[in-house]
Amino acid sequence: SPSQNPLIQPASLLIPFTVATQFSPCGSWFYILSSLLGHYGVFLQDEWDLLEKMIKLADEKLSVPITCKIRVFPEIEKTVKYAKMLEKAGCQLLTVHGRTKDQKGALTGIASWKHIKAVREAVNIPVFANGNIQHLSDVQRCMEETGVQGVMSAEGNLHNPALFEGCSPPVWEMAEEYLEVVEKHPPCSLSYVRAHIFKLWHHTLQIHQDLREELAKAKNVAGVAEVNRQLKQRCQKEMAKDESEWTKTRLPFPHWICQPYVRPPQGSKKKTLVKRALEDGDGSSDSLSKNKQKKKARNPNKNFCPELKPKYIKCEQCGNPKGNKCVFNLCRGCCKRKAFKEVADCPGHGLRFKTKALKQCNSDTGGGLTNGTVSTAVHDPL
Repeated sequence: SPSQNPLIQPASLLIPFTVATQFSPCGSWFYILSSLLGHYGVFLQDEWDLLEKMIKLADEKLSVPITCKIRVFPEIEKTVKYAKMLEKAGCQLLTVHGRTKDQKGALTGIASWKHIKAVREAVNIPVFANGNIQHLSDVQRCMEETGVQGVMSAEGNLHNPALFEGCSPPVWEMAEEYLEVVEKHPPCSLSYVRAHIFKLWHHTLQIHQDLREELAKAKNVAGVAEVNRQLKQRCQKEMAKDESEWTKTRLPFPHWICQPYVRPPQGSKKKTLVKRALEDGDGSSDSLSKNKQKKKARNPNKNFCPELKPKYIKCEQCGNPKGNKCVFNLCRGCCKRKAFKEVADCPGHGLRFKTKALKQCNSDTGGGLTNGTVSTAVHDPL
């Protein structure tokens, strides 16, 4: 029955606490789920029939308006057609993130306001814009250039929660306010708290790197608050110095002021992953399973971050990891079959079919080889 539908049932539970229900086929965490399981978030962007059915069902069964948030296609025409389909299905407010599904991480790039403007002009429902919002002035400029009725911000708001107020307060003030909210509305995972604080302190932690370690080791909210107190004291001492001492960076404001963050180029990905490992953990070995804790105790220097482990090159035939020194770029099994068939050597895998055949031939002919060819009968090694 519709009430037991896996889409409608959880949405119905939220009705008393919401004024609308949003479907977001574009989020980055949805992107991860999609790559693993399919039929999530941004991957639904290519399944219009399924999306249309979902929106129609939600519009029919839920008593609140249905809103959607999407990413754009490279083609403006296809993006407009996509938006019209959602409007027809029952979407009553559409947020358009002006980036494609491939624009993420170091490849984020600039969001296309042209796509957003085209959608706004093509549909008859309110449209919100998302992308390229770093200051309050960007909000006004975006609304003027695209004609949208509203603007959303994600990354910019994480680094400056006061963005929509048009001010840039000290990072410790925003941290204090955030921690008060956390204490007032428990429970909140410490890993979430730490992730938010890392965003707020991003620029300051480039200067006071030891505080990054202290924040990663904090066991509770009180511990995070103590690190914030230390950061505040240090920054206030810097503020008392001559202005020339704290204006040597390329930042638009001193590092202790909330301000935008520009993503680093792709080449710095490894360094970013190391930082993320600190940000995502809870500061203790408790964040690891018991099995991994034992492994880490046995191998304290081993890298347990999957994204930082070396990427293996695949065997050209079967897809398993190839031997690093294989002359055929194959795994051992495929290499052994090929070397046997062609009577060849592969020093990387320690295979000596040609060498052994030559020795056998020399032995049979008394060492009188007249050419470089080898003809021998051997048994299949497998």
